[in-house]
Amino acid sequence: MRVLVTGANGFVGKNLCLALGRMEGVEVFRYDLGNTRAELEEWAGTCDFVFHLAGVNRPKDPAEFAKGNAGFTEELLALLARRPVPVLLSSSIQAALDNDYGKSKAAAEESVRAYGARTGAPVYVYRLANVFGKWCRPNYNSAVATWCHNIARELPIQVRDPAATVTLVYIDDVVESFIGCLEPRNTRNTRNEFLSVEPSYTKSLGEIVELVRSFHDEPKTLDVPDQRDGFAKKLYATYLSYLPEDQFAYPLTMHVDNRGSFTEILHTAERGQVSVNVSRPGITKGQHWHHTKHEKFLVVSGEGAIRFRKMDDPSAQVITYRVSGAKLEVVRIPPGYTHNIENLGTTDMVTVMWANEVFDPQRPDTFREEV
Repeated sequence: MRVLVTGANGFVGKNLCLALGRMEGVEVFRYDLGNTRAELEEWAGTCDFVFHLAGVNRPKDPAEFAKGNAGFTEELLALLARRPVPVLLSSSIQAALDNDYGKSKAAAEESVRAYGARTGAPVYVYRLANVFGKWCRPNYNSAVATWCHNIARELPIQVRDPAATVTLVYIDDVVESFIGCLEPRNTRNTRNEFLSVEPSYTKSLGEIVELVRSFHDEPKTLDVPDQRDGFAKKLYATYLSYLPEDQFAYPLTMHVDNRGSFTEILHTAERGQVSVNVSRPGITKGQHWHHTKHEKFLVVSGEGAIRFRKMDDPSAQVITYRVSGAKLEVVRIPPGYTHNIENLGTTDMVTVMWANEVFDPQRPDTFREEV
């Protein structure tokens, strides 16, 4: 299948072209401002499907809206009419508004629909909400891109009305929906209705900014957003894509003494915390128990033993689990058992530890008791 993508170097175009490029049996013709009219004519004459993403959204002269959106769409469709092929148009929810940009997008929509009616070729007209995700140009026409870029660099941002709401869709969801139109059994083709991308998210501007600021604070708080929240998960991924390349890494606070070290790696409100513990040879750590808190230990380097004794039985025997980085095995730490971990090797023993809750010094649920 030969696929023509107009606006291939734009935000949506870059993401779409990379996804199409991974598909077996698909050849992608990438058309943008740097290409020639001859190339457009050649590709339009041989392609099997068109993703029409090209358009003008922030011209110096408002007259360019009509030329770059409605006008170029007409030119493209005229080339395709010689051999009708399916066309997907990326339009905007602003096509319903009475402004120069909206009018030009609505005119492009009508041209595509008329082309479908005239030729019988399938057409797919998407009215997209605000799209966010990696590679969107900051300080241009996306508030989310600008906020992620600026907050990551501790630059000022502007929020005119924090209570105002905006509807957004994520770039990967857009690409998935677009590519679905290539399926031979696709039934979404319609000339009288507009297609949309799901899921969509309606959020206040203040809510979005608050989330992005929390992502910026992660190196200090260690807090990772709830990955069950689809919007927070996608916004967090978007924010990370705007990090300055010299800020991918950040230091952790290591609690070091003569026994080794203990370092928290990340916190989650719904899944607890992950830490790494380093024990020197011959050192025993722990010697405590919990009422409700529970943990998982994974020794990834060195060798040792994890011991348990049940707290409600005065005659309880000590249970021992041998652990080693040579054989990765998770040891669960149930509530009600005092426990310790001892390094029995000749090198440092490194243990990854997970606890079901972030440590709260006001309610530690941790009680000293030797095994």
